[in-house]
Amino acid sequence: MTPRPRPAARLGAGLTVGVVALPLAMAFAIASGVPPQAGLFTAIVAGFLISALGGSNVQIGGPAGAFIVVVYAIVERHGLANLMISTLLAGGLLFLMGWLRLGVLVRYVPVAIVIGFTNGIAVLIALSQLKDALGLRIERMPADFFSQIGLLARHLDGLNPAALGLALVTLAVVVLWPKSYAMPAGRLPAGARLRRIAAHVPGTLVALAGATVAGVMLQLPVETIGSRFGGIPQALPAFALPEFSWTAAKQLLGPTLTIALLGAIESLLCARVADNLADVPRHDPNQELMAQGIANIASPLFGGLPATGTIARTVTNVRAGARTPVAGIVHAATLLAVVLVAAPLAEHVPLPALAGILLFVAWNMGEWRAFARLRRFSLTYRTVLLGTFALTVVFDLTVAVEAGLLLACVFFVYRMGTLFRAEPVDTPQAAVSEGGTAAGAGVQVFALYGALFFGAVAKVEAVAEQRRAGTHTVVLDLGRLMLIDATGLDALEQLQRQLQRAGVRLIVCEVHEQPQRLFARSRSRPAATRRPGRSARPAPPGRASVGPGRAARPRRAAARRTRRHSAGA
Repeated sequence: MTPRPRPAARLGAGLTVGVVALPLAMAFAIASGVPPQAGLFTAIVAGFLISALGGSNVQIGGPAGAFIVVVYAIVERHGLANLMISTLLAGGLLFLMGWLRLGVLVRYVPVAIVIGFTNGIAVLIALSQLKDALGLRIERMPADFFSQIGLLARHLDGLNPAALGLALVTLAVVVLWPKSYAMPAGRLPAGARLRRIAAHVPGTLVALAGATVAGVMLQLPVETIGSRFGGIPQALPAFALPEFSWTAAKQLLGPTLTIALLGAIESLLCARVADNLADVPRHDPNQELMAQGIANIASPLFGGLPATGTIARTVTNVRAGARTPVAGIVHAATLLAVVLVAAPLAEHVPLPALAGILLFVAWNMGEWRAFARLRRFSLTYRTVLLGTFALTVVFDLTVAVEAGLLLACVFFVYRMGTLFRAEPVDTPQAAVSEGGTAAGAGVQVFALYGALFFGAVAKVEAVAEQRRAGTHTVVLDLGRLMLIDATGLDALEQLQRQLQRAGVRLIVCEVHEQPQRLFARSRSRPAATRRPGRSARPAPPGRASVGPGRAARPRRAAARRTRRHSAGA
């Protein structure tokens, strides 16, 4: 039985995650092209709802790095008001997916696609932060990859050394600051104990506070939250309904699907990670999707952004000792208290420091070792991963995932087609013999292996060409055929008609349950249809057929130990 966590542990975990989320929420919002308070309001509203209603005990929700590129592109192309509408519609779609119990379908997304678009998003996040990290005076960054590179290259002569130095120092502090999850347990030397104590304070907060103090004390010529956005309002998020129209909604189908798909994948992947880290009940994917839907419906009503489960904050929550949703609720309350008490201080936060933090986030979220391990995997895996990665970077996430799924399906069909075989058997077996006696030289047996579906029918069509001269009966042994679809059944009917024109009988035997059911549903149930483990004797001509027609009733004989069913052309 899992020990019940102490209230102090729950509160401590919530406070810790709230402190971690503070700089990240502002950074994600600014990188998405919206004011920093939008990220804070998302972490407060959506974070509370995801923890209170979600299917995972320890998952922390809020604005996520994976959404930066998506949100920026939507704001750039459709405007902030339409982003709110897309988020509302995506929330409804997520809730519907959970209500229809479709959460398990997210697990069918191949890992190559997930790694590909995750690494692509990481590259785009890093690229988007170069403007602030270098201190370049660019009014608005385009959403297109090549346009961003060209614009950055044209403005490199305006590099700000103070901004670059501040970004690099911030990045170094975040990278080198001790991490709580990397601290060993047990007794440690004095120096290691100090590192473990320091690890309880998030490195992002230390770096951001240090950069803010340095910027104010040294009067560094860098942009701040106050200079760009005018600070953060010291008030509760205001409720407001976005202006809705069906004309705009129809144009937002692509962005809506992107937000819903990415939110579902990220939240359920995060929940699975949390299940493996904490001794808590496994998450309910459908309940989690419904909670994500409610959170994404509520978030834009309070000026927030799309939200999902966040792996970094969830891992921090687990490492801090959280085992119940209380910690996630405390995390949202902590952020609300910070907004109400300390919002005016945020106007001095330098934007290059936030850029340095996001460069670390981009590096940390990418699975870069997957590129080094590509040579160990098949060509299909490499093609799907690299194709999804390239399309995410060059085009957008929706195109990348659609193309990745299409490639994965094509390769799967090809692979399953290559696994199917129709091989001639030299000696007729018991399936066409009486008491083990061979049925004669004019009988040729073909054994079918695998799955007979639309991607493998060409191999069945070749059976007629492989029959020997003088053959009067062809037997298809389906004992190792596990699955057949309608196209495969049609191929058998075509083969039967082709052999019939040549005066050759077709017998089908050793039929498993799934093909048997398909024969029955399609009224193509041959008398040869029987379950494995029994022998089969050819029925007289005209009594049964692979094609449509009434199935012949099998003869019953009490003296026989098995029944024999066959299909004659």
